[in-house]
Amino acid sequence: MQIQVKFIDFQNILSPERMKRYVEACDNDTRKAMSLYRLNLRLSQEFFTLLSCFEVALRNAIDRELTTCLGAHWLRDSVLDGGIFDTVSCRDSAKIILKAYNRLNRSGEYTHHKLLAEMEFGVWKYMFANPQYRATGRTLLQIFPNKPRSSVEIQYNNAYVFNKLNGINILRNRIAHHEPICFAKRQPQISVSYILNAYQNLHILFMWLDIDSHSLLYGIDHVRQVCDKIKSM
Repeated sequence: MQIQVKFIDFQNILSPERMKRYVEACDNDTRKAMSLYRLNLRLSQEFFTLLSCFEVALRNAIDRELTTCLGAHWLRDSVLDGGIFDTVSCRDSAKIILKAYNRLNRSGEYTHHKLLAEMEFGVWKYMFANPQYRATGRTLLQIFPNKPRSSVEIQYNNAYVFNKLNGINILRNRIAHHEPICFAKRQPQISVSYILNAYQNLHILFMWLDIDSHSLLYGIDHVRQVCDKIKSM
């Protein structure tokens, strides 16, 4: 037997402040507001799955390139004394990497692959910021063999890639912090335009990496279907 949750109980658990935007977007239809909240959760889950696949793919592509150029333990070596990130301009990246390395090293668990797995998405994003990009030898754009050539109108350089990755990082953090992703920007209005744009950008980045994202994500990519359900509300 299906049990219907009363809106007052739903709201008390999640807080009136959190539910206010959903209720306003649904013209005070509380049942619809609960449905929208659940769909937002599902959309967040679906998109985070794709983000996780992309993060691993990006991390592995960066690692392959820099292992070839800098050696098998390049990430650890980058933050040791005299390492490529042992500079003022790369200080923030170095702090994150060194903290993870010291923790693994103290427990006797350090391996290169464990250190890679400890890194947050922001570390990989910042590999394309100017200081880190220069420090690693200016070769990282080679991981994107299908990236368009730069033109007078658009420079598809490391800064361009950084901005693309930053957009992905912002969305990742929004989902991780349980922020709604089914509304127009700063408005109590249902919209999935932001998500569909991010979805397109994610598939573009997969394509630049020479990865067939549709095959990779077959059976686990339901973002468009959930967006369609939200749009139909």
